[in-house]
Amino acid sequence: MSLDYFLTVSVFTMINTILALSLNILIGYAGQVSLGHAAFFGIGAYASAVLTVKFGLDYWLALLFSILVSGLIGLLLGLPALRVKEDFLVLATIGINFVVVSVFNYVKFFGGPYGILGLPRPKLFGIVFNTKIYALYVLIWTTVVFFLVRYISNTYLKLGFDTLRENEDAAESVGVSSARYKMYAFAMAGLMAGLAGNLWAHYMTVVFPDNFSFPVSIGILTMVVVGGVGTLFGPVVGAVLITFLPELLRFARDYRMLIYGFIIVFTMFFMPKGIVGSMKERIFGETPLGRKYIEKVRRVTGS
Repeated sequence: MSLDYFLTVSVFTMINTILALSLNILIGYAGQVSLGHAAFFGIGAYASAVLTVKFGLDYWLALLFSILVSGLIGLLLGLPALRVKEDFLVLATIGINFVVVSVFNYVKFFGGPYGILGLPRPKLFGIVFNTKIYALYVLIWTTVVFFLVRYISNTYLKLGFDTLRENEDAAESVGVSSARYKMYAFAMAGLMAGLAGNLWAHYMTVVFPDNFSFPVSIGILTMVVVGGVGTLFGPVVGAVLITFLPELLRFARDYRMLIYGFIIVFTMFFMPKGIVGSMKERIFGETPLGRKYIEKVRRVTGS
């Protein structure tokens, strides 16, 4: 394995880690199951592509605006969550993913199926980020997002999410506004996914609608579920496993995706709380809250 290849896979792994951490806030913390997370990922990527390629904006300003745009649209797209729950929310988020990809596909401004080409790599003090520098740059952002989520995990905001996740009516009865906390969750997930989209787009230097389609949303959800829904390290473990595993199985050529699928099914059957969640259960014992939520996620996702 060459160094450039290893760094490229590492960059994708770290970007997937940011995506998995952002989705975990939505489904693991706030209990809002989403199958359309790739929409936020795509909005961040396309926002930065439009700003840098079509309007000639500097990368660093485009980074800021793409994150804000994703967060704002995440906030707006979170509105359906105020009216629908569980299975209906899943369908609504799937629909959002299809709508966003269709806009990218059929609106000429976004380049249609040919996408937007020629995104610039970031540069600082006149130095254009090559693969090594870009990997370090993504590592810094991944670390920032990880510690931000860790900080959120120890705040009253997380307690509000926990209450919302377990029982919305009970949350309202103790003064936790379910509408406000749902909007917080969607906005935060949108901000982080938008950052991931920006990092991905400027590494690849091209964006196409199919890069943000429904299967990508399923892939992000798989990382969270396999790693451990609602845990801090679970999405990280899931992102590393799901990103690296297909590469490690290249020796099996045509059978690697079959083996990959079997490993995921095996994990779900024998470690239903995900790798980290099951390990925590073995070490600290099973908790009623964890058991109830995992059953809820498995039911609505059909996993």
